[in-house]
Amino acid sequence: MNDFSKEMLDHTAHRAWPVPEGAWFMTQTWSDLLFAHWPIDAGVLRPMVPRAFELDVFEGQAWIAVVPFLMSNVAPRFVPALPGVSEFPELNIRTYVRVADKPGVFFFSLDADSALAVGGARTLFNLPYYRADMTIARSGGDVQYRTRRLSAPHPEFTATYRGLGDERVAAAGTLEHFLTERYCFYALNHREIPYRLEIHHLPWPLESATADITCNTMAEAAGIRLPDVAPLLHFAKRLDVIAWPPHTLT
Repeated sequence: MNDFSKEMLDHTAHRAWPVPEGAWFMTQTWSDLLFAHWPIDAGVLRPMVPRAFELDVFEGQAWIAVVPFLMSNVAPRFVPALPGVSEFPELNIRTYVRVADKPGVFFFSLDADSALAVGGARTLFNLPYYRADMTIARSGGDVQYRTRRLSAPHPEFTATYRGLGDERVAAAGTLEHFLTERYCFYALNHREIPYRLEIHHLPWPLESATADITCNTMAEAAGIRLPDVAPLLHFAKRLDVIAWPPHTLT
């Protein structure tokens, strides 16, 4: 884990609330990440999100995202990242929720090319993780990404995407800030008790992006029909992340 820096813990002024008290427990790095966002009616998503979480909208509009990326440096605290274990492709289907004054993410599904990650996340966090056959390759500035879930109905995502080089930090109050600058996710544990898992990272180094998405049935497998409009696209080359243990909300 020689390429992971925890100096981010010295930079917290960009956050909407302080980092959690207590010891963090895990590191991750997210690389070659594409945010593909579609607007969607809040009434469609509301029945699909647990009532414990308020659906978060921007100017009355809800959003759904397909997010492919490469995970690396996945390791518990005091444990080094291990070759063949700590790096794998992942793809998330997510929307946005909040509890009180803390906006976060809600996952409809998470696919990963790692049996260990899928089993661990399902066991520890009751997250809807699925095992998938996934490949990620780079050609020049392009990222070539392909995934197919191993379980029925075998949803797929195939795309070639790239960042356009205009890296910047999203300004507070903008749509791209609303969609990306989130420092926790929400879920229900195995006893159906809501919890929050908090993370910390530096502000997203966002770029505009272009993407040729040739197959995308991931949201449909979660029961969500994407609108027939071009997605809003952003790219991030790399983001280091630290996570804290989950905290129940009751």
